[in-house]
Amino acid sequence: MLKRLLVFIICLAPLIQHGQGFSALWKGHFSYYNVKQVVQGNSKIYAASENAVFSYNIQTKAIKELNTVNGLSGETISTIYYSDIYELLIIGYESGLIEIAFENDDEILSVVDIVEKPTIPAVQKRINHFNAYNNLVYISTNYGISVFNLDRLEFGDTYFIGNGGGQIQVNQTAVLGNNIYASCFGGNGIRKALVTSPNLIDYQNWQTVIPGDFTAIEAVDDKLYVVNTNRQIFSVVNDVLNPLFQYNTVPLNVSHVGSNLIITISDNVYVYDANFNVISEVSINSDFTTQYTSATIDATAIYIGTTSYGVLKTALSATSNFEEIHPDGPLLNNPFSVQAESGGVWVTFGEYDLFFNPYPLNSRGFSHFKNDEWLNTPFEEVLEAKCLNTISINPSNNNQVFISSFFNGLLEVNNEIPEILYNQTNSGLESLALPNDPNYIDIRVGASAFDNNGLLWSTTSLANNPLKSYHVTNKQWKSYNFDAVIPSAYGSNLGFADLVIDNSNTKWVASYNYGLIGFNENGGKPKIKGVYKEDENMPTVFATALALDARNQLWIGTYRGLRILYNTSGFFEDNITVDEIIIEEDGIAKELLFQQFITDIEVDGSNNKWIGTADSGLFYLSSDGQKTIYHFTKNNSPLPSNTINDVSIDNNNGIVYIATSKGLVSFRSGGSNAFETLENAYAYPNPVRPNFNIVDQKVKIKDISENVNIKITDIEGNLVAEAQSRTNQRYSGYNLEIDGGTAYWNGKNLANRVVASGVYLVMLSDLDTYETKVLKLMVVR
Repeated sequence: MLKRLLVFIICLAPLIQHGQGFSALWKGHFSYYNVKQVVQGNSKIYAASENAVFSYNIQTKAIKELNTVNGLSGETISTIYYSDIYELLIIGYESGLIEIAFENDDEILSVVDIVEKPTIPAVQKRINHFNAYNNLVYISTNYGISVFNLDRLEFGDTYFIGNGGGQIQVNQTAVLGNNIYASCFGGNGIRKALVTSPNLIDYQNWQTVIPGDFTAIEAVDDKLYVVNTNRQIFSVVNDVLNPLFQYNTVPLNVSHVGSNLIITISDNVYVYDANFNVISEVSINSDFTTQYTSATIDATAIYIGTTSYGVLKTALSATSNFEEIHPDGPLLNNPFSVQAESGGVWVTFGEYDLFFNPYPLNSRGFSHFKNDEWLNTPFEEVLEAKCLNTISINPSNNNQVFISSFFNGLLEVNNEIPEILYNQTNSGLESLALPNDPNYIDIRVGASAFDNNGLLWSTTSLANNPLKSYHVTNKQWKSYNFDAVIPSAYGSNLGFADLVIDNSNTKWVASYNYGLIGFNENGGKPKIKGVYKEDENMPTVFATALALDARNQLWIGTYRGLRILYNTSGFFEDNITVDEIIIEEDGIAKELLFQQFITDIEVDGSNNKWIGTADSGLFYLSSDGQKTIYHFTKNNSPLPSNTINDVSIDNNNGIVYIATSKGLVSFRSGGSNAFETLENAYAYPNPVRPNFNIVDQKVKIKDISENVNIKITDIEGNLVAEAQSRTNQRYSGYNLEIDGGTAYWNGKNLANRVVASGVYLVMLSDLDTYETKVLKLMVVR
């Protein structure tokens, strides 16, 4: 009955937004290890991580994820509540946003009344607690109490219950008998009012019955319990406190299930009966070093939210054995650097700020997605390497990976096991030198890349010789200085944001204070040059991202826009200037990505460009930048944030991995690298069956070469469709389109009609080598 009413409600309520999940092209790779709150209902456990939720079916043990791909906002979650009566999950956020997920429904309702209320400061809109009473939910916030009607799915009144009607922080509410109680901060104590009063909006109907600061209040049967900031729990009888117990730390979560009161502190969970007798107590288990955040129970088990292991399940009667419950995912939800490989991706979480400052140092380990499974290596196993960032995979040995540490050097990982940490004692790496502390060690290794000869090149910030090469076979290191461009290592150069290497072995480096730096060993007579000046058309001295495309053109991201170096081969000989890209928008000539802070640039198999920005999401551009194919933001896609930290492409499978400040997602673009020959080309699905939506899903012709002509004919030789690389490119509206190593046919003929059942010939011809191949494709309609 409720769901039938939704369409009517949505039409009437402009502040309730209707959202739904995105297409199967997107996938969320969120971490569910850090659980903020757990609740139970409808034979399920619901657990909220930082910005995503998962459910665990107690009976079937099935786990289901709910994240931005399903339609969640990706904002920071502060609390959740499940209603058995209405079969819905309510999610509250730090921002004041509320989202409602319905059981067995893919749709999400976003309620933005609090977010858009101008009279409430943004810092006071946090949702602290949901308390359901009859058909209403009392929402505790940092400004007071708001009321939401579950029957109508709409907001009612807001109660500002501070002195004189002021806004005060309400942490939790409870209803007992005829009264509603609120636990408050700021010395505002416990306040109460008649829950049946028609005028609760009037602050004068609320009275302070107990002074002080209270973190929680909970009604269990006919008893009322409160917790104050002094770690004490009391029962309240006739508005008088009766002390019961003092905990080691302030309780983090106070809730109840039936007649049981549940108190969670960072290292313990207490379950009480109706008379405040402890029926179960769960302390931290030595096998799971973590902190507890919240807990709930069913008839036989306790489910505990943790900061490191998702949800831990243990028996109510015997709490010695634990079961770890969470979806598969990376270690954390703040990926800093990603490196894709065929069928997977590596992720690190170490970070530094805009000025390449890694402090406060972080200790976070790394993650690897392989064979549809996340392999997580915690900090305890990375040889104490902090601030892990850039990942370089050895092209000759994909099981050997080098991960830069922006404090400790360079970490070598073999077959998933960190084996060697290169530093100033066992390698050519060098520490920065502090004038007043000669013993200080700080090796800030950042951008790295392999060249065509198998040498690993890396950059070290604030070092006398910032560019290093390492021969992974003979273990030889070489060092190169940038003195011709950078006058002094310490103080004048804060860091190197990116490093790419072209076919002539020129190393292109994006630097903080000296823009683009090109370096070539030149047979022992090194060439080096910097481009960073205004008369060289650089918008800033801070270069942030680099990418070489299929035409050997260098795309340069900066702190203030995009530039292209078209003549890379003449860089050291000519007076070089870089160029902006001018596009036409609404009949006006404009600079592409003008003044945008560009964080990463990647080139896909079609030579198209993926460009990440610091606050405007992700752009997907045509090969020349003249056409924006996609512009993904958190408002029109599953991106949990518009801050793009890094992007990497699995060109073999056409998957784009997008690291944002609030989580990792991937997008199956479909484009892939072209092949040198047509030997392995094939079409799928084949046959095309009646249940396949050929117009929307399209037939794929895979593993084709870079410069190819494709003709599709019927069995009698009549031309049905034709495409050619560099002409019928994808997203151009043709029936047959080519995207790198893959072509897409929507099943339509030259008359723009879907073809009939039959056998069709796909004739491939490489325009460079004259190689040909014919594929047979059966269509059944």
